Amino acid sequence: MSKIRRKVRPLGIALSVLIPLAGATPVAAAASHLPTTGGTPTTGGTPASDCALAGRTGWTDEGHNTDYTQFQQPIGTKHVLMLFVDFPDAQATDSTAAYRKELAGAPDWMRKDSYGRLGLDITPMKRWVRMPQDSTTYGFQRGITFQQHELYVSQAVKAAEPYVDFSKYDMLYIVANKAATAISFSPTYLYDPTTTGIVANGKRIKWAVTFGQDMWHWGFKVADHETSHTFGLPDLYSFTGETHQYVGGWDLMGNIAGPSPQHVGWERWKFGWIDDDQVSCLNKPGSRKVRLKAVESPGGTKIAVIRTGETTAYVAESRKAVGADAKACSSGVLIYKVDSSTQTGNGPIQVVNGNAGATAPTGCTSLDMAAFRPGQSFSDPSTGVRIDVKRTSALHDDISINKQ
Repeated sequence: MSKIRRKVRPLGIALSVLIPLAGATPVAAAASHLPTTGGTPTTGGTPASDCALAGRTGWTDEGHNTDYTQFQQPIGTKHVLMLFVDFPDAQATDSTAAYRKELAGAPDWMRKDSYGRLGLDITPMKRWVRMPQDSTTYGFQRGITFQQHELYVSQAVKAAEPYVDFSKYDMLYIVANKAATAISFSPTYLYDPTTTGIVANGKRIKWAVTFGQDMWHWGFKVADHETSHTFGLPDLYSFTGETHQYVGGWDLMGNIAGPSPQHVGWERWKFGWIDDDQVSCLNKPGSRKVRLKAVESPGGTKIAVIRTGETTAYVAESRKAVGADAKACSSGVLIYKVDSSTQTGNGPIQVVNGNAGATAPTGCTSLDMAAFRPGQSFSDPSTGVRIDVKRTSALHDDISINKQ
């Protein structure tokens, strides 16, 4: 039985991902947000951990109990080795410089997105290494399996082993040359801990992104998207129906080329980029006023969470047209539902459209217009949740949250 989950997105719409089943400021370890008996930081009198949700899928999801033996912790500096591979049937005649340049923006983007808590230290090998098989034999063009993908990674490692010490690195970026058109998309390799896997210089190779030709469409943010899978994040685009029906362009895990691609506040909390004392939690009947500071800017209360069930919650955050979200189609309060029991590709996060009737300008979709403005409100009678937007300023939004 295949040990992968495979998702295919059409080129020009979204990115394909493949995963097996089974200058930053370093921080020692990611915070745990699941309920504890200790003194968890609070905002508004309720422990933030009371609004944390445990994952229920056994794989990538929006839960806070990520297995950090299977996935990387998204804190501190990750040392990444970048390899460049060509093939007997598609030999490189150009230098690696253009490839390095295409992905060069990934570390700075991730550093800013994480408020400096995550760094990608990328070391390029600056030479081509020859794969032993033709590019057409690895299965990318017909739906690569986990076994084929692991073979691809292992052969790249073996080809590069005479030139580099793999024990120095946390993960790999393996970049195929342009002539290898059969290497069409950029899946993420996540190791299977139940097998012997790939070992080089005495170190287990656990995580790798294998870049294909779609990197020239998506640019460097494809590296940030795929690296986020190694931290345990699911895909937020849809595997069926309309591709961007769940989050539109509001998160990198949805539309990589979206106008507001920074990770939503919930995921930043899951990663430990947002602290518990930056979360306002309401997990029982009551009401609270919350001043939200834009997730694009450090400091302040970042998210208001209204827990609605064992695996569900509504989240409100302030989104502004600044930083990597400078091209946002709307700004204000983004409201979305989280379900940590929902599988990747099936909508574990779903944005509520506060302006469904608005005419989206060129380059924007209807869901990109979703941010709520002062005077607007959201309610869900089935859960007793109500969120009212009161005031807005350059980097803040004032809201009230209610649960009956």
